[in-house]
Amino acid sequence: MYNNVLSFIREVFGDKEGFIPLHAPYFGGNEKKYLADTIDSTFVSSVGAYVNRFEEMMCEITGAKYAIATTNGTIALQLALIVAGVKQGDEVITQPLTFVATANAIAHANATPVFVDVDKDTMGMSPKALQAFLKEHAEMKSGLAFNKHTGKRIAACVPMHTFGFPCRIDEIAAICKEWNIALVEDAAESLGSSYKGQHTGTFGVMGTFSFNGNKTVTCGGGGALVTNNKELADKAKHLSTTAKVPHPYEFVHDEIGYNYRMPNLNAALACAQLEQLQEILSNKRELADIYTAHFSSSDKIDFVREIDNAVANYWLNTIVLEDRDARDEFLKASNDSKVMTRPIWLLMNKLAMYEDCMCGDLSNSVWLEDRVVNIPSSYRPKTNHLIN
Repeated sequence: MYNNVLSFIREVFGDKEGFIPLHAPYFGGNEKKYLADTIDSTFVSSVGAYVNRFEEMMCEITGAKYAIATTNGTIALQLALIVAGVKQGDEVITQPLTFVATANAIAHANATPVFVDVDKDTMGMSPKALQAFLKEHAEMKSGLAFNKHTGKRIAACVPMHTFGFPCRIDEIAAICKEWNIALVEDAAESLGSSYKGQHTGTFGVMGTFSFNGNKTVTCGGGGALVTNNKELADKAKHLSTTAKVPHPYEFVHDEIGYNYRMPNLNAALACAQLEQLQEILSNKRELADIYTAHFSSSDKIDFVREIDNAVANYWLNTIVLEDRDARDEFLKASNDSKVMTRPIWLLMNKLAMYEDCMCGDLSNSVWLEDRVVNIPSSYRPKTNHLIN
């Protein structure tokens, strides 16, 4: 049934028989040069010129005033929550349709996730679902939001921009402000994405990004935290460097900190990748346009595009099938044919460690879980004849 789709994907990537990965990294710039420079300098750990340059580039790209480099995106999110004031025993509202790192970071911060639904068209947190949950289950005490049923403080809200598609983050920000809840964006997948002209990750008190091997740009492993608040930025950097008090030679640490700083080797690779970000984003949008044209004639497969006022990075191209049976049939046919595809994640509230967490109505999340599949989304060389 899906042979025509799979043949088209092979044509798009110019490979009639070989394995087509879901998202392979692209190294077409100064990666080797910067890595060699780092090795020659002997500054390969968390102190080095490329770490500083990486942070500067993240500020330039996102428009944030401050950026802190971390070893990965999960750690960046955990650190952001701690710096935002999340304490042991607090609750953090997030979405069930996300990669497990979102929920894990909340747990690492000694808080409990609470799950509210997503919008079908963004696959990210629904502001209507968030507001409905708060109106039904929350109350204000001394200017802070508390869960009426558990008695716990609702300390933060973590929406995730799924596959690089911006959610309605301005509406979520307004709701969080109304309820005095810290907004921390999980922008791990959305580097290069924006909503109403503003980069994702900059709508809340902090936002976090991932540079894992499968992301739009990568440094093998790495993350970043961005913010416009100097006090929060200084706190995050201090905690990420073992809370060491600056001194030429003495070792004094003034609180429990973390060894979360990105190594210079990774930062060198990240800088080379960020130099190519606009080229990569353009290439991936061209691919999304090709997919859009192909799937526009299908009445059984919908190709996901960004909503109005949003610019997606199209990290992972996404299709929606008719039902779970169709999804499973497509997944088996494609992977058996060496065309790598993946379903969207199992909902977080279905995982053993989070099955007791409080949830709102998750109808949209369940609907998407049954239907969403990611298809090959790698950067393609300009020699491919399907790129104009």
